[in-house]
Amino acid sequence: MSELFKFDESFGKIIIGTDEAGRGPAAGGVFVACACFREKTETLIKELADLNDSKKLTRKKREALYDIVKENTVNSIINIEVEEIERINILNASLKGMKLTCEAVIAKLGLNAEEKKEILTLVDGNKLIKDYIYPQKFIIKGDGKSASIAAASILAKVSRDRYMEKLDAEFPQYNWKSNAGYLSEEHLAAIDKYGLTKYHRASFLQKHFTKQLSLL
Repeated sequence: MSELFKFDESFGKIIIGTDEAGRGPAAGGVFVACACFREKTETLIKELADLNDSKKLTRKKREALYDIVKENTVNSIINIEVEEIERINILNASLKGMKLTCEAVIAKLGLNAEEKKEILTLVDGNKLIKDYIYPQKFIIKGDGKSASIAAASILAKVSRDRYMEKLDAEFPQYNWKSNAGYLSEEHLAAIDKYGLTKYHRASFLQKHFTKQLSLL
């Protein structure tokens, strides 16, 4: 954990990190989060000892870390819904969410003009945020390198998991509480049997339906 904080500190800037959860699934929105640690204490570092890429953690650990991160960062979480994903595509939806959450965190920080010049946004992945006025740097696999990105990863992943559980209650036949909308064999079989819902990303299923038609 201390290494993740050292990575952020190495830039000598006010670091905010952003990450998303849900780019790959064929159902549900994409959640994007931004986080900034304004105060780092030894106690906090110990409490966040397990902080890492959210995909490498158990659900129980993610849930425990979520509350700690939420209480000890300036943060923002947003859900870009399916309709928007289908309209502008998943990459643009993710980048739009990053822009909105980062700008929200910067506003919450209450910095003056000079302090804002010290902001550096670390973006997980290999793309930069579009139409964003603050300095930024993309970090490939950043959720395993940067404390701020890892924190954002936890916020996004847990928020999306909770959201998919709510959708599962509405459409239990797809078992979204377990597959989170990813195209598991079980999910695909349910789609073939029950069809699509308003929460499905139809564009993500074109190959599947083309394959199904070829088998007829």
